[in-house]
Amino acid sequence: MKTHASASGARRTYPEPPIELPLRLDKEPEPRQGCVTCADLEMARKLARGRGDASAVSDCNVRLTTHTHREIRL
Repeated sequence: MKTHASASGARRTYPEPPIELPLRLDKEPEPRQGCVTCADLEMARKLARGRGDASAVSDCNVRLTTHTHREIRL
């Protein structure tokens, strides 16, 4: 076990050192042309990115890859 001091000076004991996760550089999912849901999610992702909300960008990416496509009916 390792012991670390917090900012307040209190001692905390951890069973193992923290895990370092790799930086993912996967390409973001592309919206399907003509899909209403994809268009909505793409706009939401752009707005989230513009306000610096990386969590919402990630949520949109997950939803883009997992939803059922609905085609625009003209």
